[in-house]
Amino acid sequence: MLTVNKHLPAARGLAAALVRRAAAVSLDWNIRSKSRFDAHDSSGRHLAVFLPRGTVLRGGDVLVAEDGSLVRIDAAPQAVLQVRPCPQHGTATDLARAAYHLGNRHVQLEVRADCLQLEPDPVLADMLRRMHLDVAEALAPFEPEAGAYGDGAAHGHAHDPGHHHGHAHGHSHDHADDGHHPAH
Repeated sequence: MLTVNKHLPAARGLAAALVRRAAAVSLDWNIRSKSRFDAHDSSGRHLAVFLPRGTVLRGGDVLVAEDGSLVRIDAAPQAVLQVRPCPQHGTATDLARAAYHLGNRHVQLEVRADCLQLEPDPVLADMLRRMHLDVAEALAPFEPEAGAYGDGAAHGHAHDPGHHHGHAHGHSHDHADDGHHPAH
């Protein structure tokens, strides 16, 4: 068993040729959102992955094993719901309205150019259909948004919880924040 404990988000700092030649491991969102798991890579090696708590792996990330070898992360196709505006009577705001309602429920959500993707949930599928949206089951890689305090992968940068851009938060959470933020 090969121990893996180093994570390079988006393969930062590595030559593209090295990443292409690396062994790969294809993982669904459930596994990629865990910091400790076992897997087998494309070379057949048994990997024991131990990453810092809260680490989230994205397709295109690279792991470094204890022997210095690289392992590329691929987002495995998995069961998802794809939500699109209804072609007969949909409007430009239908997907935005759906994203708002799903966000209020803290649903893991991937925003794509042509649809929203979420993990299958019959109650949410019914709600979305009542909003006159087309909801279809599919097998596709799932890369949900990182969120305001997430890994920053969706925007190419990450912030600690004390950093803000002056955006209104919209609703309260217990962030164990004393309200004092450093000046930028």
